[in-house]
Amino acid sequence: MNWRQLISNKRFGLEDLHELRKDDRTEFQRDFDRLIFSAPFRRLQNKTQVFPLPGSIFVHNRLTHSLEVSCVGRSLGDSIAAQLLKKHPDLQDSHISEIGAIVSAACLAHDLGNPPFGHSGEKAISTFFSEGKGLSLKSELSSMEWEDITHFEGNANAFRLLTHQFLGRRKGGFVMTYSTLAAIVKYPFSSQLAGRKSKFGFFASEANDFQKIAQELGILKLSSEGEPLKYARHPLVFLVEAADDICYQMMDIEDAFKLKLLTFEEAKELYQGFLNENRKKRTDEVCRLVTDRNEQIAYLRATVIGILIQECARIFIQNEEKILEGEFNEALIKQIDSPLKEAYQKCSQTALHKIYRSRDVLDIELAGFHVISTLLELMIEAVQSPQKAYSQLLINRVSSQYDINSPSLYGKIQAVLDYISGMTDVYALDLYRKIKGNSLPAV
Repeated sequence: MNWRQLISNKRFGLEDLHELRKDDRTEFQRDFDRLIFSAPFRRLQNKTQVFPLPGSIFVHNRLTHSLEVSCVGRSLGDSIAAQLLKKHPDLQDSHISEIGAIVSAACLAHDLGNPPFGHSGEKAISTFFSEGKGLSLKSELSSMEWEDITHFEGNANAFRLLTHQFLGRRKGGFVMTYSTLAAIVKYPFSSQLAGRKSKFGFFASEANDFQKIAQELGILKLSSEGEPLKYARHPLVFLVEAADDICYQMMDIEDAFKLKLLTFEEAKELYQGFLNENRKKRTDEVCRLVTDRNEQIAYLRATVIGILIQECARIFIQNEEKILEGEFNEALIKQIDSPLKEAYQKCSQTALHKIYRSRDVLDIELAGFHVISTLLELMIEAVQSPQKAYSQLLINRVSSQYDINSPSLYGKIQAVLDYISGMTDVYALDLYRKIKGNSLPAV
């Protein structure tokens, strides 16, 4: 793969249209702006990140997480761009300098396809078909279609949201640039290769779209003819992934401290594990000047994020040739040197035992699982039997942009998944209560 081809400002869905621009924004900055002002992005403010939506203490939701990941991604991308231009001065007239803007936009979009209630929402959708009442539909779908819905993945759904031509939308969905779209596909292969982790990059319905993008950008195809589709990652995917890895791990520690799942001493010790003796002395001096413990933890977290950005940038540049050859497959964060690696692993282990298995987190996952499963059951039955009176009541609630009347069962199921995955936690819970008769519209 080569950088000149990999970084393209061509827009997906507007390939033949050359618009005259009246401002100084680049096409990649336009991607960022389109996402910020979009309804799916705004809805992230009411979607669970890890902890239940906040009460008196504000913790991260999908929106604040995406904004923070975008900031880290921009810093990481700008650092990489500067180093690549020094390494390859012949690329001065290319779009290399805009890597920060591309990664920043891709980071904004990376969680757009996630359903309500965090990762439990993804699991609820998958298991409805693999273990629940949706299992009866297996014989009516192709093997590829079945793999898509039994391994439902937020990343693949984000790619669908950004590229799919929903009813009433102009061609190309969001009409994003090719490079921004490629940078969000963390798992560039079909659901047939999803495996136990249920990770893949595009549904069968968007496979041709991804192939078109890959061909345009020169992304290496790793599968042979007749095999399930598989490609190398676009290099910028590694930067989007690293920004996400840095943010969710570091921010979850800070949130856990605010929610009293971790003591001040525990949180401080986790962050200081990333610091050498000189940095520890400097941070101790700052913390003596700032007496508020929340601010002290925030300062330590910011310091650690800066360290990890530098380390991930170093690893990317060090492995540039392998990345371009499609031979580098590890997350950048997993390649960091000791003692940073041990400090990150300790954070991960602490998060697993004290945060992700906490009662509040498990309670929201349990509730979300039941809400999603119930909505799926009712909506799938409605699109299968639209002639029924109750089915019509449910279908009439669905926005006209979703192809509920698709001629194929797969198309109908995808329309239901588009509808439900686009809901916020609050909307999904409210609809569930109304359907169950537990609440009525305000009079």
